[in-house]
Amino acid sequence: MLPCVRHVTLLSTYNGDRAPREIDIAAVETLVVSREAFTYSILRPAWVMQNFTDDHLPIINGTITVPSGGGSEAFVDAADIAAVAVETLLNPHVHAGAGYDLTGPEAMTFDEVAATIAAVSGRPVAYQDVDQEIWINAAIAAGVPADYTPMLRWLTGAIIAGNGSTPTGDIDTIIGRPATSFEAFAKRNAAAWTIGGDK
Repeated sequence: MLPCVRHVTLLSTYNGDRAPREIDIAAVETLVVSREAFTYSILRPAWVMQNFTDDHLPIINGTITVPSGGGSEAFVDAADIAAVAVETLLNPHVHAGAGYDLTGPEAMTFDEVAATIAAVSGRPVAYQDVDQEIWINAAIAAGVPADYTPMLRWLTGAIIAGNGSTPTGDIDTIIGRPATSFEAFAKRNAAAWTIGGDK
């Protein structure tokens, strides 16, 4: 006999409960909330810092290219997200019914991110803003599934509109230590940009 699920921790995304209709994130949240067989916690993280160390936002020819319109985002370390998830699963009675907006301690522009990466890696790194549709089309051409287009448009559109994530302090409250700063993350991962870090 399979064990009964008593608690579910759902990894959503920042403002996932307000996602547009063509993106199913809000519908998934609603489905989880509607179930009576288990309690739940919903985690809504900002853009993760690891996007800058993998193929999501690579440095190409010394440049990070992504549409932002000069907007900012409170980038969050995926390790902090994982720590919060563990806490909600180990102590579900404390976090039952909760929704947490998980962010880093500061909202940063992509220019500031590029400058931080340059400082820790010892190499020049610049930021280049780009038209949203051009960037999305390039992502699709590079292999991102076409049905992910609405999500890319929504995520970048929030930053362009000045509605990127802002620091919440939820991580500090839940795990009892400050959320990781982008500078600390960058120092920890400097090798990603100094050893084969450019495409």
